[in-house]
Amino acid sequence: MTPSYPPVEQPAPPAPTSPSPGRRTLGCLFEILETVVLTVVIFFVIQTFIAQPYQVRQQSMQRTLEPGEYVLVDKLTPHWDDYSRGDIVVFEPPEGWSLDGDRTPFIKRVIGESGDTVELRDGGVWVNGVELVESYVYRELDGSPQPTDPTSGQSRWQVPPGEIFVMGDHREASADSRTFGPVPESSVIGRAFLRYWPLEAFGILQTPAYPGLEPASGSVDDRVPEVAGWPVGRSRAA
Repeated sequence: MTPSYPPVEQPAPPAPTSPSPGRRTLGCLFEILETVVLTVVIFFVIQTFIAQPYQVRQQSMQRTLEPGEYVLVDKLTPHWDDYSRGDIVVFEPPEGWSLDGDRTPFIKRVIGESGDTVELRDGGVWVNGVELVESYVYRELDGSPQPTDPTSGQSRWQVPPGEIFVMGDHREASADSRTFGPVPESSVIGRAFLRYWPLEAFGILQTPAYPGLEPASGSVDDRVPEVAGWPVGRSRAA
């Protein structure tokens, strides 16, 4: 016969405790701070290494880009894809070209690549002996394109390795390589590829083709004869 024992009363489990209002508030603040920090880090990484917004402040790219418009500058692909003729680039102003300490970057179009010979004659632009077809050049009210004239007394340049020759589309309102010479690629911030403001002007910035002109290749020395030194004139137009 199996002995019987009186039932043993089990202690009730402890009731769950809810966090105090102070702890709940602290937890919410920590989550908000974590989200903000993560957002700032992502924004910093994107703007530093991938793409950066830029506001056009100069008149040198009219009517392609108007003052006050915003573009997105690609900083990533130039690491493996060199700047090419027709690209619109944003770069640090050359030494001596900041106004009262203002280092606002310049925005211009690449006309000559490393190794190119750029020549201005009869109001046109010639690269390696081929006249460029430039549909983007600023047009007067009567529809005629502005001529491209020298601004420093020099009309022919040989672009050194690691540098590019740039000009604004509004040639008469642009201080560019015609005056301060080619600029180092190391000073280029990136390639403008998208206009995102104002919304009615939203769109990709197309790179034009130049029929009959091949990409620059070979060293400077074996492409063209040596050309005189760069101009030293200064102007405050950008």
